Amino acid sequence: MTDQSDFSSNPPRQPRPSGSGGNPFTPAHKRLAIVAGLLFLLLVMAGSALHTGRAGIIEISDREVGVIVNYISGEKTVVNRPGYRLFLPLIEQAFKFDKSPQDFVMEGEKDISPNHVRQLTVRAKDGSNFWFETLRIQYQLLPSQAHIILDDSGEGISFKQNWIRTYARSILRDEFGKYSASEVADTSTHAIAKQTATLRLNDALKPHGIHVIEIITPKPKFEADYEKAIEDRKVANQEVEKLKMQKEQLLRERERRVANIERDKATEFALLKGSLEAKRISSEREALKMELEAEAYSISEVAMGQAMEKSKIQEARGLESQARKEAEGLLAKVQAVAKRGDILVREALAEKMASIEFQIIPYRRDPAPIRLEHLGAVPGGDR
Repeated sequence: MTDQSDFSSNPPRQPRPSGSGGNPFTPAHKRLAIVAGLLFLLLVMAGSALHTGRAGIIEISDREVGVIVNYISGEKTVVNRPGYRLFLPLIEQAFKFDKSPQDFVMEGEKDISPNHVRQLTVRAKDGSNFWFETLRIQYQLLPSQAHIILDDSGEGISFKQNWIRTYARSILRDEFGKYSASEVADTSTHAIAKQTATLRLNDALKPHGIHVIEIITPKPKFEADYEKAIEDRKVANQEVEKLKMQKEQLLRERERRVANIERDKATEFALLKGSLEAKRISSEREALKMELEAEAYSISEVAMGQAMEKSKIQEARGLESQARKEAEGLLAKVQAVAKRGDILVREALAEKMASIEFQIIPYRRDPAPIRLEHLGAVPGGDR
């Protein structure tokens, strides 16, 4: 049964008369509530359309590239500039792709994701096997080819899931498998294989709008025995390189010593040449001095000769004059003798006889007298 006391203590409220101002939901308030609800619904729809690229506006970040597809004309417009871009909703639709560099990793024993697969194992041309513990391929889509990405791979991250994975393993195996294990262990061969693989991957992926930036490979790993052989060979190669360096050092030392010797010889030659040149100059100076002295001596002797010549000429002239005078005196004497004749002869004989001493002995008759005219015939008579 219902307790009557409850009804008596809480009587039901009576509706207020209209126009009293007590009702909070007036027709104006209802209209405002309806408008607010419609705006909220439009915002929710716009957010959903913006998320799906159908709202007529799309935001492109600096790590993204956009493609706007016109479903009527079939035209595709690539948007590679960050910012907001307007388009026609319902007629056009916008798609965004990540254009930042991506990593494709090959490591471990099993596939983890489309961009993280098991490690790369290669069979060398000599039959041995080697592998890379962690190999990375850095790639990115070509922004100008984003419309090709949309056609080939679809929207979103689909381009990250198939193309690199499709080509990478086969091309890398081909390029590294061209060499033997010992050749692959050489860094120069390793670099050539990476470069060739990068070119082949880009040739294969360019039609799909993807570009490989770099292939990062560690040192290849081999079986234990082969690793030891490679290490021994590496040590031997290091020893060879060390000997080569020593040889080059010795050659450089030899060249340095030869250069020093040549420099010293050149210095000595220059000094000797300078000394000889100085001696030549001194000799030339001495020769010039002697030549000047000889010339001075010659001039002096010539002057002395000329002076002596003049003196002798004067002396000869004096002697000539004296001789002339003596000749004139003799001539005078001759003339005088010619005039006086016998007198002079007698005077001369007298003078001569005056100087002769006579010895007188007693006369005796010589039984064999010698006449004076016969004295020339007597032996010893001319004495």
